[in-house]
Amino acid sequence: MLISADTHIPFPRPLVYSTYRDKLIELIPFMPNIRQITIQSREEGDRAITFVNDWHGGGDIPAAARAFLNESMLSWTERAVWQEDAYTTDWRIETHAFTAAVNCAGKNQFLEDGSGTLIRCRGELTIDAAKLKDVPSFLAGMVSGLVEDFLSKKIGPNLVQMGDGVRHYLEQQAREERRLHKSM
Repeated sequence: MLISADTHIPFPRPLVYSTYRDKLIELIPFMPNIRQITIQSREEGDRAITFVNDWHGGGDIPAAARAFLNESMLSWTERAVWQEDAYTTDWRIETHAFTAAVNCAGKNQFLEDGSGTLIRCRGELTIDAAKLKDVPSFLAGMVSGLVEDFLSKKIGPNLVQMGDGVRHYLEQQAREERRLHKSM
């Protein structure tokens, strides 16, 4: 299943890019489907910054999928490589449930669009039914379809929600800066 989300943020590309990359924890209040993010590692190289982050989400789980998923399973590890010279992020998500069966990866591009920044997120989510452990083989196909459908409906909106969160965060920062300048 293809993942596609575009978000426009009316701020300069370098600011939007660095906010996405460096202010992740400060963005949590602006993302209602995310309960917690833990930065496991950050490695800076000559041309890229590599992150490993653990995300903990939540939300409604369809009745048919509840036998195989629960809210505690809505956690994932994100491995991301940020290429500042290209304004891109290559990412891979490792779900904490059905890890061997789920493959989810993609790329975000941060593009100047004249009135700010366009974030173009593209990725793919696939589930290998044969690798669903603890699921009877006669149900594996149905369960993989339910899980794929459920996760794809979460990932796309979460990408848009993160863009909205960055916009709200930057608007809040701009208001605070204006307020500070007025009080001086």
